[in-house]
Amino acid sequence: MQDWTAGYVSEIAYTYGYYPELNPQRARLALLSAGLLPPEFRHACELGFGQGVSVNIHAAAAGATWHGTDFNPTQTGFAREMARASGVRAHLRDQAFAEFCADASLPEFDFIGLHGVWSWVSDANREVLVDFLRRKLAVGGVLCISYNTMPGWASFAPMRHLMAQHMGVLGSDGQGITARIDGALDFVGRLFATQPLFARANPLVAERVEAMKGYNRHYLAHEFFNRDWHPMHVATVADWLAPAKLSYACSANLTEHVPALGLTPEQRNLLADIPDRMFRETVRDFMLNTQFRRDYWVKGRREASPLQLVERLREERVVLAVPRAEVSFTLPGPLGEVTLNPAVYGPVLDALADHTPRAIGELPLPAQGGFGQLLEAVLLLCGSGQVAPAQDEAAIQAARPVVARLNTHLCAAARGSGDVTWLASPVTGGGVPVDRVAQMFLGARAAGIARPAAWAEAACATLASQGQGLLREGKPLASEEENLAEMTRLAEGFAAQRLPLLQALGVV
Repeated sequence: MQDWTAGYVSEIAYTYGYYPELNPQRARLALLSAGLLPPEFRHACELGFGQGVSVNIHAAAAGATWHGTDFNPTQTGFAREMARASGVRAHLRDQAFAEFCADASLPEFDFIGLHGVWSWVSDANREVLVDFLRRKLAVGGVLCISYNTMPGWASFAPMRHLMAQHMGVLGSDGQGITARIDGALDFVGRLFATQPLFARANPLVAERVEAMKGYNRHYLAHEFFNRDWHPMHVATVADWLAPAKLSYACSANLTEHVPALGLTPEQRNLLADIPDRMFRETVRDFMLNTQFRRDYWVKGRREASPLQLVERLREERVVLAVPRAEVSFTLPGPLGEVTLNPAVYGPVLDALADHTPRAIGELPLPAQGGFGQLLEAVLLLCGSGQVAPAQDEAAIQAARPVVARLNTHLCAAARGSGDVTWLASPVTGGGVPVDRVAQMFLGARAAGIARPAAWAEAACATLASQGQGLLREGKPLASEEENLAEMTRLAEGFAAQRLPLLQALGVV
């Protein structure tokens, strides 16, 4: 019998994550920041879309027509249910890569996303993907690819091999994959208790294994326990992608566009002395001990002239994506926390405080540093998720009806499950985090219930019917009265703080 899984975990579903780097609107800003001209995104594709949260949000919130495949029919069924409810222009299949990529009727794509795929498939599948990119990524098109990276995984790779071997040799299929993962983690703990020389030579491995015990087992299954698991140096990825005529463009992590956030002056000077782009990226990964890369690659680098670049960047629109009072001026970085200068960032945030999209060129210039300093501020704020790239008004208005249908569907689903914690925004062309309780409040509001206290009553009744309730400081609330009081507090806070934001972003 042929194994349709090709060694990939299929007995446990993938997580319901949303990945903003797959938003072409975000890719526009990243490419311009790197001095490159982005294409017009009309046709897009996501290969290995998992539960389909990202592909549905992006198909609903922006103008591109999306295609995609995920080999797992359960996941594809969930993704198609979202697509049917909203009427998005998304054509989603459950085919293996070889079958999907061989379809000559597919259009040329301006954007192709490969999240959580490259490191977890065989060389044969990677060859299929590269051939697809060669044939179906349009000239000027963008590839978004994320993958496990060396040297960050170098010390842990033997331990991952040992855990996967334990699951395959000593685990039993009848146990189920969660029990087999727990068994592998328990065995490694017993191994470390014997103080092996490997653990002494690699002291951080034990810390990583201990941290894994607290991770979602769905995540661990797909991250560590597939048959294939191949972290790569970025230069090796470049060799793989060369037959598709792809060139490295830039990081999809916008904070990495500001080197001072993560690199010392000495490191930045050394990188500046390296003329070769890929060797420079390899050295940078050693400086940061990079474990995971999110990158944009392009088929044909179109470098902008200095005049084009400034004009295009000034026209790019951004919007404040969190309440102004919740903005953090402290960002985490590889070198520790970085405190943003209020004299630079405060005026920018004040200009965006009403959550109306504005062009970067309309934002106040810092007293020192000029437009370059302003762009750096925008990139760090976008990279931290506090500000987001915004679409033009025509695109926003065109997306509103589809977004409304998708979000209505997701809020209705939240009554029975907390799986999807994102809703779509026509303003950003992407996703906005909204937890299960907040989605239930939105559902009650959409049903005509006006008062926050009544939203709380409806949410409590829904949870109680399923034997569920709220937690406070990690502990369940004991009585119905306590649950209602806490839910009412949450509803009133949501109405005062989060609801106006979601309205401004077109989520509701």
